[in-house]
Amino acid sequence: MEEVIGKIWDRWVTRQVASDYSGASVRLADLQAELTLYYHALGGAPGKTLEPADTRRVRLRRTGMQRVAGTHQRFALPWQDERSVRLPPSLAVFPSARLNTALYYWQVAMAAYLPQVHNWFADNQQTVLALIGHYPGLGRQYRELAETLLTLRPPAEDLPDDLQRRERAVAEALRNPGALADLPFARFDCFPVWLWSYPPPVTLHCVPEASDDSSTERDPGQRSPRQTRLEQRKQAQRIDDEHETDGLLVFLPDSLMSWTEQINLDRCQDDDGDGDLDQVASDLDLITVSSRRKATAAKVKFDLDLPAAENDELCLGPGIRLPEWHFKQGRLRPDVCLLQPLLTDDAEPVSLPPHLAGTADEVKQQFSRLGLQRTRLRGQPDGQELDLDAWLDDYSRPVKDTTRQNFFLDRRQHHRDFGCLILADLSLSTEGYVSDDCQVIDVIRDSLMVLAEGLDRIQDEFAIYGFSSVRSNHVRYQLMKNFGEPYSDRVRGRIARIKPGFYTRMGAAIRQSTRILDMQPQAHRVLLLVSDGKPNDLDQYEGRYGIEDTRQAVIEAQRQGITPYCVTVDEQGHDYLPYLFGRDGFAVVRDPAQLPGVLPRIYLNLSTH
Repeated sequence: MEEVIGKIWDRWVTRQVASDYSGASVRLADLQAELTLYYHALGGAPGKTLEPADTRRVRLRRTGMQRVAGTHQRFALPWQDERSVRLPPSLAVFPSARLNTALYYWQVAMAAYLPQVHNWFADNQQTVLALIGHYPGLGRQYRELAETLLTLRPPAEDLPDDLQRRERAVAEALRNPGALADLPFARFDCFPVWLWSYPPPVTLHCVPEASDDSSTERDPGQRSPRQTRLEQRKQAQRIDDEHETDGLLVFLPDSLMSWTEQINLDRCQDDDGDGDLDQVASDLDLITVSSRRKATAAKVKFDLDLPAAENDELCLGPGIRLPEWHFKQGRLRPDVCLLQPLLTDDAEPVSLPPHLAGTADEVKQQFSRLGLQRTRLRGQPDGQELDLDAWLDDYSRPVKDTTRQNFFLDRRQHHRDFGCLILADLSLSTEGYVSDDCQVIDVIRDSLMVLAEGLDRIQDEFAIYGFSSVRSNHVRYQLMKNFGEPYSDRVRGRIARIKPGFYTRMGAAIRQSTRILDMQPQAHRVLLLVSDGKPNDLDQYEGRYGIEDTRQAVIEAQRQGITPYCVTVDEQGHDYLPYLFGRDGFAVVRDPAQLPGVLPRIYLNLSTH
């Protein structure tokens, strides 16, 4: 009974102090495609995406009821960094859904024109003036939003003197952008100005990352649980949790003053698991990640501003030096990446798995329709059969040509002038589960085998490689089938041995694949990339740097006359793949389990157009 009454009281108090209009709320997810197009149309950075912003703490002077309700402490404010533009997950600032939608478009326009905020008060005013000057139509929209927002802000008369001066300065800046240069000092922050962009949250000092000397590989027999996705990208820091005092202290009460014994018992995860983990994670400002504990099954999938810790100390020889694109410098930096070719030479030959036999037969039938066709050539100097018609024609001529004895029929098979390199993403994310008993890596493995069966039927030249990476000095490039190598049980054995690796340094893998394809004689060459996520790695490759390098690698391939095409099972692929591969250069497979049947159809479309 007490719990029920407490919940009723909490809802009532919260409603009394609410300053938003939940009935007119608009969600970012419903407008994300249109807003992304609008952002790029206004000249926003092409490599950036729109993502939900996490809430941040704002030091407001709260009323007594607001303190009782525990509200008005955290707000999801618009801001951006080099990686993406962060917008509130939902907006209910205005009593009208139309105005809330217009506010989203205005925030996107501000982000396009104000990539960095140095002086929050002055920079936003100048950006408003620039937008209104370039687009007069936005001026009418801004004035409507600003006047409505001013009526909803706390009355200045009810505030202390210092906050009064600050609130009146903000109101004047909203009415007449550029009228004031400085924001008066006050002990508290002013209420959020939803028409302006904010600087990125302050990054807290993090303990240096511990050396990568601990394994994070999961037991192959352990199955990942179903995960819930946390929409916001959280700030994170790593800590070194290996201390002498870590663990559980066990002692007898009567010996409290005499001795203690320490047991290093790691209790990093709650045993009962009954808590609302996604809600707890959403409420945290900063998520602290241990850099030394082994990976455990997680119930909440985080998207942190910190790549997961991983290591690989395997020495594989000198490798191949490759350049990498630095988008800030606008140039290729030579010899940045070290690519390590790998070959699983001890893989046992295997036949096609029985569960793929039906799908493979269907694919072979589809491919046979456009495969090799036999043509009869008459009047040839040699061949498999005698051409009696040609002999009779020659015999009936008054004057015979004894130098030409073309009396044979030749049956020839015309090969398709087409070559394809299939590049599979073998990053750690392929460990995720598609269903209760099937991982993403299993789907990729089955897809490679089924597609190879069809390619072998029509005798198209093809190669299969896989890749993953651990920073720029170790890009793993795994050979499963090379050009000119027959497709056999040994190739199937190599495909069957693939497993999740590390990270996804796409640029280096695409550049090496381009080099291999450039040596092939076929007139039509395709680089078919099968992936499950964005480019990423432990170093600066995480974020926009990796996006820009991958895009540059794709452009380099196109200049060599190669057609890059990406097939992904990432549901967010529509946000970044058009920038990487072009509008018609990718396909998103929403149900990963369907990939073995979909991938051959995609290949057929590529090879017949």
